[in-house]
Amino acid sequence: MEFVLIAIVGLLSGIVGALIGLGGGVILVPAMLFLGTAFTFFPELSPQKIVGLSVIMMIFTGLSSTLSYMKVKTVDYRSGFIFFAGSAPGTIIGAFVNKGLDLPSFNLYFGILLVFLAALLLVRDRLKEVHWFVDNGKKYHFKDSMNKEYVYGYPIWAALVLTFAVGFASGLFGIGGGSMMVPAMILLFLFPPHVAVGTSMFMVFLSAIVNSITHFSLGNIPWIYTLAVVPGAYIGAKIGAGLNKKLQSETLVVILRIALLVLGLRSIYEGLFSS
Repeated sequence: MEFVLIAIVGLLSGIVGALIGLGGGVILVPAMLFLGTAFTFFPELSPQKIVGLSVIMMIFTGLSSTLSYMKVKTVDYRSGFIFFAGSAPGTIIGAFVNKGLDLPSFNLYFGILLVFLAALLLVRDRLKEVHWFVDNGKKYHFKDSMNKEYVYGYPIWAALVLTFAVGFASGLFGIGGGSMMVPAMILLFLFPPHVAVGTSMFMVFLSAIVNSITHFSLGNIPWIYTLAVVPGAYIGAKIGAGLNKKLQSETLVVILRIALLVLGLRSIYEGLFSS
C-alpha cells in the first residue's frame, strides 16, 4: 500500500512539476508529510529522509522534462549553467542545515515557505515586470512559434545571488527551486514563459544531482522508496512536459495556489502545536 501511494504521489509530482517548472518537490514533500502525520503512513521517514527522497526524484523529473524541452528548443543552456553555479553551493549549505531540524521546526519553516509560494503564485500576474536587470545585463533574444520576439537578460552577479538563495531553500526543504525561479525569471529577467520553464527544469536537474550527493553523504536517502517514486515521477514529468506544449496551465496554477496555501497552513499548525 505504501509503495502504491508513493508511486501515485511521484506521478502527480512529476506532472505538476514539469508542467509549470516546479521540479515536483514542492508537491512530494508536503504530500508525504501529510500522509505521514495525518494517516501515520511511513513512520520510519523523518523530514530529512523525505527531503532525501524528494531530491532523488527531482533528478529524474528534471532529466525527463529537460529532454522533452530540448526537443522544442526552449532550454537556455548558458543561463541554466549560470543558475546552477549559483544554486549548487546553496543546496549543499541547505542540506547541512536541514539535518539540525526536528519535525515541528521543519513543519513550521516549510509551512511558511509554502504560504509564501502560494502568495507569490497569487500575485505574480499582477506584478509589473522589472526592466532594470535586462537593461543592466547581457541581453538574449528568443522568437517563439508565433514569431513573437522576446528580449531578456540579467547581470551574472544578480543571477548568482538569486540562485544561491533558491538553492539553499532547495537543499533545506527538498524542493526543486522552480517554484521560486520561474516567477523570478519571468518578472525580473523577462524570460519568455516557456523558456523559463524549460531552463528552470534544466537547472533543477543539475542542482538535484549535487543535492542528492550531499543528502546521500548525510544518510538521508531511503533507497527502498525510490523504487516506487522514481518511475512514477519520470513518467509524470513526460506527461507534464507534453501538456505544457498543449495547454494553458493557468487552471492548474489556481489549483496549486489553493493546495500550497492549505498545506502550508496545516504544516504551520503542525509545527506550532504538535507535541
